[in-house]
Amino acid sequence: MTVLPETTQELVGIDEIRAAADRIRGHAVRTPLLDSPWPELLLKPENLQPIGAFKIRGALNAIAHLDPDVRARGVLAHSSGNHAQAVAWAARFYGVTAHIVIPDNAPRRKIEATEALGATVELVPVEQRFSRPEELAQQTGMPMIPPFDHRDVIAGQGTIGLEIDEDAPADLTTVLVPVSGGGLISGIAAAIAALRPDVQVIGVEPELAGDAAESKRTGRRIGWTPADTARTVADGLRTFSVGELPWQHISSQVADIITVTEDEILDATGRLVLDARLVAEPSGAVTTAAFLHHRDRLPAGTTVAVVSGGNIDPTVLRSVLGAS
Repeated sequence: MTVLPETTQELVGIDEIRAAADRIRGHAVRTPLLDSPWPELLLKPENLQPIGAFKIRGALNAIAHLDPDVRARGVLAHSSGNHAQAVAWAARFYGVTAHIVIPDNAPRRKIEATEALGATVELVPVEQRFSRPEELAQQTGMPMIPPFDHRDVIAGQGTIGLEIDEDAPADLTTVLVPVSGGGLISGIAAAIAALRPDVQVIGVEPELAGDAAESKRTGRRIGWTPADTARTVADGLRTFSVGELPWQHISSQVADIITVTEDEILDATGRLVLDARLVAEPSGAVTTAAFLHHRDRLPAGTTVAVVSGGNIDPTVLRSVLGAS
């Protein structure tokens, strides 16, 4: 584990999030809040997005906000899978090329889905996930669309918070959000802090990739090693640390971060399929796992769990269903 540098940046504000909502309207799905089989839990099914995950919101907003002449050069990104698909989808929508660096431990299904959307995929050792895209940006002059540490990406993800505020009942007390690089929880926390300041935003991540929980506990941005975070089945939550701007949001606008075990994640994945009839990848099921297995750590009242994605590896799905 490594203590990482911190910067003081202006937090993403509600006006930026509302502007993002205008940019992505009609392209990203406005997902509903669904009743769940478990009392006091509502589900926000971002697995219903065109690429199967919330990432399309941030990618669309960031690419839409580029100067058209800059956007015409094509875009760069790095991702473990869902952001890759989102950037590829948004680039195709705007008629520009996309070159995406993906770590070689990403699920094959996500790699193939990104290629099917027309992007050029470059697989690299997981240790080069961040360094290789920077090299490409310097060599090509193409703009980078980062997966989480970017104002426009955070604002795009924050549109989920706008929708939760519009749809949730008055007794909403808690919003559970998966944490990886921190873009999703940053955007949602920014929106909820502005619109429902009494509601707690709580992050959830795997015990085996618990860098954000350790950071929150110690008050310092902590990085884990690629070997540490690669152990979790939740492949979308294997980022080594939260980003610098996300950390500013997490440290000031997020109430707590709960970690869940691998068994709890897989249990929730199976129960979402069989009981809630929602296909969630393990990364998207961690919030339901927190509700089902750590309810005692949550405030009383209605909870919303963000089901961040549904791009589950078929092998993992078969295993989960076989064990149920």
